[in-house]
Formats: sequence, structure tokens, C-alpha cells
Amino acid sequence: MSLLKRSAVVGGAVAALTLALAVPAAAHVTVNANTAVQGGYTKVTFRVPNESDAASTTKVEVNLPADTPFASVSLKPVAGWTMNAEKAKLAQPLQAHGTAITEAVSKITWTATGDAAIKPGQFQEFDVSLGPLPKVDQVVFKALQTYSDGSVVRWIDEPTTDGTEPDKPAPVLKLTAAAAGAPAAATGPTVTSATAGDSKGDGNGTWAGIVGIVLGLAGLVLGLLAYRRASGTAGGGAATGGTAAAPAGAATSSAATR
Repeated sequence: MSLLKRSAVVGGAVAALTLALAVPAAAHVTVNANTAVQGGYTKVTFRVPNESDAASTTKVEVNLPADTPFASVSLKPVAGWTMNAEKAKLAQPLQAHGTAITEAVSKITWTATGDAAIKPGQFQEFDVSLGPLPKVDQVVFKALQTYSDGSVVRWIDEPTTDGTEPDKPAPVLKLTAAAAGAPAAATGPTVTSATAGDSKGDGNGTWAGIVGIVLGLAGLVLGLLAYRRASGTAGGGAATGGTAAAPAGAATSSAATR
């Protein structure tokens, strides 16, 4: 075999091996979004791809860290899957909204029913709302993926210190510190300044209303005065006409008498 052919064969083998090793590493269980703010609440999505060519994923277990428990954990239903949030006693109670929390969710289990299992070439997503988030750099969720053939893949390897990806990496949620002066994560509804201004008014509308009323009254008074003046003028004219007619009538009567 020529040197060129040998180089081509070796290169093809290396490429195939690299691709074969890269595909499983890219298909591990992940958490999205992968960043959130310390002290707040967030919704995370555990994305579970099926790595097997012959078996389906029938169960997914996610362990919540015991050293940084969450006071609030809520699950979103997934069609065809049952879900169970298992709680454990806390070594030290948590304070949330003025209430002492003595136990917290330690493990979440989703189990497929019927034909809902994750089949080869497919993936499923599981949503969880949790908080308040601890004041740490990251939260590691160790996960177990069970297949229909009985095999279990344990995604439990924590991040390495040198930046390389471990063989079975656990889902990791990165946490960032809240910005200075940022409002608290859990706040009640706020009333905007525009709403407050509409409620109290700035005085312009009130004065405009008063001026309108005054002008209206002034117009009414002027109208009444004009009407009375017109009526008086008409009455005076009639009286004058009657007085002038009387002497004429009297003269006629006198003439007839004579």
C-alpha cells in the first residue's frame, strides 16, 4: 500500500473514532438555561436525549443538592409521565417569606407510562420552577437515566477543575450575583406613577372645570339680562302707543259730540 493510501486510511479511522467519541459526549442530560441569579427564582428545563439505538428511556431521576436546598420546588406536568417529588428533613431549617422550612425536595422522579418513553433518536424536556437560589457559584444536579432494557446511565460526575468534561457530566446550573441595588426577587405588584397621577390629578383639570362653570354662569346671567331688557323695551313701546292713541280717540269723540 502506498504512503498516500495508508495516510488516507489512518486519517479516516481517526475521524471515525473522533466522531464516535464526540456523539455520546454531546448527548448527555443538561439543564437549561444554564445560568441564573443568586437569591432569585427561576425555571429550569432538564433536557434528556436518548442515547441508545435499541432501548427507550423510561425513567429520569434528578437529585437536588442537600447542602443548598430549595424552599420552593414546583413541577410542570408532562404528558404520559408521572412525577414524584421526594422530600427530606433539613439539618437546619430554611427561612422563606417569614416561615421556617424544615424539609425540602431532595429528588424528583419522572416515570413514563404507556408509549411515552423517550425512543431512540428522540429527547424529552422536564420543567421545574425553584428558588430562592443559593448564594453559590453553581448548583450540580446529579441525574440517573433508566432504559427499557434495564440499563442505567449515571450522570453524576461533577465539573473538573481543569475545564475538561468528565465522562458522565452532571447537569450544572451556573449562578451569578445579583446586581447592586437590584430589587428583591419576590415582590408584589407595583403601582406605576402614571396610575397615581391619573388618580390624584395635577390640578389643571379641576381649575379648567371651575373656569368653565363660571363662564357658563356668566353667560346665563347675561342672557337673562338681555332678555329682560328686550322685554322692557317692548312693553314701554306698547304703553307709549296706547297713550298717543287715547288723545286721538278723545278728539274724535269730542268732534262727534259737537
